[in-house]
Amino acid sequence: MNPIVIIGTGMAGYTVAREFRRLNKETPLMLITSDSGGSYSKPMLSNAFAQKKDAAQLIMQSAEQMATQLNAEIKTGTSVTAIDTAAKTIDTSTGPISYDKLVLAVGAKPIRLALEGDAAERVLSVNNIDDYEAFRKQTAASPSVRIAIIGAGLIGCEFADDLAGAGHAVSVIDPNDRPLAALAAPALSEGLKAALEKLGVAFHLGTSAQKVTQGQNGLQVHLANGSAIEADVVLSAVGLRPDLQLAQLAGLTTKRGIVVDTQGQTSAADVYALGDCAEYTFADGSGHTLPYIAPIMTAGRAIAATLNGAPTGIDIKPSPVLIKTPSYPLALIAPAPHTLANGQWTMENVDNRTVCRFHDAEGVLTGFGTSPHDNAIRQTLLGELGKKKEAA
Repeated sequence: MNPIVIIGTGMAGYTVAREFRRLNKETPLMLITSDSGGSYSKPMLSNAFAQKKDAAQLIMQSAEQMATQLNAEIKTGTSVTAIDTAAKTIDTSTGPISYDKLVLAVGAKPIRLALEGDAAERVLSVNNIDDYEAFRKQTAASPSVRIAIIGAGLIGCEFADDLAGAGHAVSVIDPNDRPLAALAAPALSEGLKAALEKLGVAFHLGTSAQKVTQGQNGLQVHLANGSAIEADVVLSAVGLRPDLQLAQLAGLTTKRGIVVDTQGQTSAADVYALGDCAEYTFADGSGHTLPYIAPIMTAGRAIAATLNGAPTGIDIKPSPVLIKTPSYPLALIAPAPHTLANGQWTMENVDNRTVCRFHDAEGVLTGFGTSPHDNAIRQTLLGELGKKKEAA
């Protein structure tokens, strides 16, 4: 019997494998990864500096341990070069593999800015454990390392909080006029900005990085407003883009992500996708990329059941994104971007916490945010989601 093959050993790949093994102990299972295959929590990458954790400390289980736990073969250091969905074969750097069913859990790649300058290639990004190790080597040499972060979104702000908490001088650059501009209410953005500034973070907002050069005292990040920032390390945190390379080579339907139906199947029979690479189809026919933990867990359970012969829909419920910024912890559900122009944020203070709600043009609650947060307030706000605002 050919195995079920999972390409990718990140949270998405290992979630499907674990869930499948709960249902089926015997069917051959193989995972393929180009890295070492260790199991770790990717969200930890942006908040482990203040805890002084190196890459090895973030690995919870090695590939060998995972193989034993899952009763699976894990091919590490193996790249996939092509997929033939008709023949059900995969070409890899270690030879061809035939599969019964295939799961793509290949994640996303950092967006690379078109920066100029003789030091542009020295700009780092952190998207996996190897990236973290390289970044930590450059920042752990001294507590006074100056770090410039390009991007004040979720990841940029988490890194800023973590690195400033570890004692580094941190500068954050973003073309928007506030951090978390795409996710949070203005009041929460300003609260986060004030908390990070109290830690020593310097914001350069309303401008963008254009060029990175080698200066006499380190790197220089040249901004569109004509100013420059001196730094020892430059980190790009401008976002991720679903990795579509393999899917497109295989002729799978792709849009922003690898398009999957309500059961996680791609446009090819017996080929599934989930995680950062997938574009999920909802019951109303809309498609969304959902690069967060809760959708991965939900999709992983459903796809595992389907692989085991019980077709199961992926029922993704609204779930707040928890921003790991200890100086100003946030829980958010962002409203759809196209509703922002005609909707309205409101803000109130409840028991020493800021609570913001977004109502669309019809008065329906479609987004919210709160800081600090706890389970009770999150559940209250989730209960209001999709409901119309009561008349005053």
